[in-house]
Parts: sequence; C-alpha cells; structure tokens
Amino acid sequence: MTSKAIERRLRALGDPERAKHSLRFFRTGPGQYGEGDRFLGLTVPAIRAQARELKDAPLDTLAALLQSPWHEVRLTALVILVAQYRRGGDEQREAIYRLYLGSTNRINNWDLVDVSAADIVGAHLRGRNRSILDRLARSASLWERRIAIIATQHFIRHGEFADTLRIAAIFLGDAEDLIHKAVGWMLREVGKRDQEAEEVFLRRYASRMPRTMLRYAIERFPERLRKQYLTWPATKARPPRRS
Repeated sequence: MTSKAIERRLRALGDPERAKHSLRFFRTGPGQYGEGDRFLGLTVPAIRAQARELKDAPLDTLAALLQSPWHEVRLTALVILVAQYRRGGDEQREAIYRLYLGSTNRINNWDLVDVSAADIVGAHLRGRNRSILDRLARSASLWERRIAIIATQHFIRHGEFADTLRIAAIFLGDAEDLIHKAVGWMLREVGKRDQEAEEVFLRRYASRMPRTMLRYAIERFPERLRKQYLTWPATKARPPRRS
C-alpha cells in the first residue's frame, strides 16, 4: 500500500469525539508542547492492530507516513519501524536508525518518543559510540532531549546505568516538565534494578533536582525514605540512607 492509501485507511477508522479529547490530552493549544498537532481519534490497540497488518511496509512508505500531519499516522509508522528494527538485519537496522534521527522533528510528542526511542536509538547504540545522546541532550528541541534520556532505557534493561545517570545530570536545569518526568522515570527504572546506584545519584543531586523529577525518581521508595529525600537538605539532616 502507498502512504496515501495507508493514511486513508487510518482516517476511516477515526473517531471525531476521541480526537477532540486527544487535542486536550496532548496539549495542542497555542503555546503548548503539542501545538498544532492533529488527531484522528484512534486507540492505541487499533493502531497496533493496523501496524501488524502493515508490518512489511517499505522504508520509503514509512518515511512518508512520518511526515503526515496526523498524530496517529506517525505513531503507526513508529510502531512498524520498531517491529522492523527488532527483526531486521544490520543494513535494515542502520537505515531505520538513520531515518529516525533524520525525522526527529516529526517524532514530536511524548508518546511518539516513548514508544520508539529505546527500541530504535537505544538498541542501535548498544555496543556503539553513544556520543550522539549527549548532542541530543543539549538540543534546543524538547523532543530530541526526551529521545536522549528515553533511549537509555534500553541500556537500563541490560544493567547499564552510566549513560542514564550522565544524561540525567545534564537535565537538572532543564525548564521542561516533560523532561523532568522522563528523567525521574528513567532514574526509577535504574532503582528497580539497583537502588544503591540510583541513591548515589540522588545523594549528590537531590537538592538540585526539579521537584517533579525527584518525585518520579523516588516513587517506589518506602514512605520513610521518600520523606527523607523530599525534606533533605532543607532539614540539614544527614543524607538519606535506607537503613
């Protein structure tokens, strides 16, 4: 199917009432992070079902879909790209990775980043030079910065935390709430596997972390320990410890 045929197919499945809700949920108003985005009103299960049927779409078709003004069309393309990356050979994976990095201006909402960055960017960089993550982390683009931290989830799954912690430190002064939430989430993922590794970071940086970032990071801690981090160092107590 051509990209236009796929877009028509997805548009036919849309729900105008759900689309109106999505416009509010994804903050598409003037000055908001999703300003100008357009929605068809498809559910995520419906998108994944379509992606399974379209799993063999060629790369040029998927590249065209990423340029669509419709959010769910771009999301469908990303779901397909993730599946193709997982089963692809080296040449195909390299092409998908390059397409992804060349399309970051169209991977322009948090759900689009979160469904794809770890499984394409993170997966591709494991065992390779990861300096691209530092460049993305310092980008003026909110979405490239979010890609940088979410990509490290792939490393976390394999017990590698250094990139997550390094990039988290870069974002301590970031102004965007969506970055604070993403960093806190990735720190929490580190803590699920190695709480001490997370706490080493927290004992060094908690006093400088935006409140949302800190709250997300310590969400799974015991209540007593959460309270210690939320009140330290204002209380001038000793750094929090698990004991």
